[in-house]
Amino acid sequence: MKRLFLSLFLVLIPALRAELAPRQLDRAPATATIVPLSDNWRLDGDLPAHALLLSLQGLANRDCPRVYLEYPKNWQWEIVRPLIGFLERRHGMKFERLGVDDIDAALGAFARHAKGCVVWDKAVRSSLIVAFTVSGVEDLVVVNEDQLALAEKHGLKPVVDLRGRFEGKSDSAIYQWAYDQYFARCSRDYYVVMGGESGNQMQPGVADFGIQQRAFFSDLSANPKHPEELALLKKILSQQHTASIVLGWHSYAKDTEGQHTTLTSSYGLRMEGLHNLPNVSFTSQIPLTPDFKFANNHHVRPDQKLKAEKKVYVCAVATDSMGIGTWTKPGRGRIPYTWQVLMNWAWMNPPALQYFYEDKSPNDYFIGGLSGPGYMYPKAIPADKFPPLMKAARELMAKLDLRVMEIMDYSGGNRHIGNTDLPKEVVDRYYEQFPDVLGFINGYGTARTFDLRDGKPFISYDYYLAVDRSNAEAIADLEELIQLNPRRPYFLLMHVRESNTIEKVADILGGLSEPVEIVPLDVFLKLAADAKTYTTHYMTEKDPVYGNP
Repeated sequence: MKRLFLSLFLVLIPALRAELAPRQLDRAPATATIVPLSDNWRLDGDLPAHALLLSLQGLANRDCPRVYLEYPKNWQWEIVRPLIGFLERRHGMKFERLGVDDIDAALGAFARHAKGCVVWDKAVRSSLIVAFTVSGVEDLVVVNEDQLALAEKHGLKPVVDLRGRFEGKSDSAIYQWAYDQYFARCSRDYYVVMGGESGNQMQPGVADFGIQQRAFFSDLSANPKHPEELALLKKILSQQHTASIVLGWHSYAKDTEGQHTTLTSSYGLRMEGLHNLPNVSFTSQIPLTPDFKFANNHHVRPDQKLKAEKKVYVCAVATDSMGIGTWTKPGRGRIPYTWQVLMNWAWMNPPALQYFYEDKSPNDYFIGGLSGPGYMYPKAIPADKFPPLMKAARELMAKLDLRVMEIMDYSGGNRHIGNTDLPKEVVDRYYEQFPDVLGFINGYGTARTFDLRDGKPFISYDYYLAVDRSNAEAIADLEELIQLNPRRPYFLLMHVRESNTIEKVADILGGLSEPVEIVPLDVFLKLAADAKTYTTHYMTEKDPVYGNP
């Protein structure tokens, strides 16, 4: 019976993925409207205007991409502005531009897509997150009391009023009320955790997409120290479709990345982890241009063999979203560099991925991850859910021309405590599910999981370049690491935190006393397959585990 159930699940997963994918147009619209946003995201500043515009964007873009928000230059996702030029150049779009935070003009143009407004309580931060849920379910623009007159000027009257409803109540009680009132009408394919900043700040960039998809919003904690919030969060996640999407990011004030992603992975859900990822209600509907096909910068054939010399080989990998790192900074192309691709963007954000693929230099190489079809922790994924999830990952890798899978697991530790290693049975699953890859890499900080099977290496990071590590400190670290590994060839896999510039990485590697060869990851893995100077190792039962990473 178990085998029959699994077979049926494997058959159903492609249909589930088709349901997940937002409606996509045959071609981009000829025109759209840009609304620039200020750089003030305080509740007592410009956030109320931004919240109104995000809700209006999600509603106006329900059936056609009409509204694109231009975020400030210091926004974490840095290509929001270059993407405008890409849409103009490659799709022939023309944009009308409104004034900064001009909610009056925006309502004048798009209020017809709303049925009224939902009023959030300025005294209760969480009421704004509840208002996002109400906006999507009831087709209402999000306003506070100061914006009511303007909304009514454009024919939008209050339909739901949250003022005074949550005074003195805990977040668990607030979100329980929202659950009781609205969850039954919310999407089972998308859930939004509107975390990240806390207190008087909020950067809800992904709210437009959550509203468009009628998702349930919260910033419920995955921390056992908050048992009531955790219980409700588990109740919500348990009712989402397996392999569906968790949008946003955990709350920095409540829990940790490890806690939240361990929990979502335990239900077989995929994290798309940027609470401030902008304009997805717009870009998800824009197709690839007809002349485009995903093509990676491959340096070796899958069946090719390379001979490793007695030297130090270094591969630098940036694993966080390409759009929040140094892609737009000077230096890209100076050295071979590997970038982890957010694979679900193949259907969730096609123009962004096309932008990266067309903008890459000959030294930019792309790999898949993180751990599967989205950000997941393999040790936390139930064994019966692993094969169908990895089938989806294989399909995405094939479409995106990716030949390496990157794995990360913070369910038993992080780069500071516990461990990020994988037990043999998990490594076995990856080798079984990805027979055609060139190999696997593992970790975020350093890890100790290594293997080599059928010419496919499994290599963990030996070094993590933190943002605040100076060049001199990093050079000293690497010098010591190279001395501690005297056997040649030595394969030094280096994870670069995304905010480090490529120029910094190149200068550090160029400052080493022993010459090293910097190579792209596919070459690195082929060389590591030729000379196994690393020791096969897996996580053991005796290894430390820190369950609150």
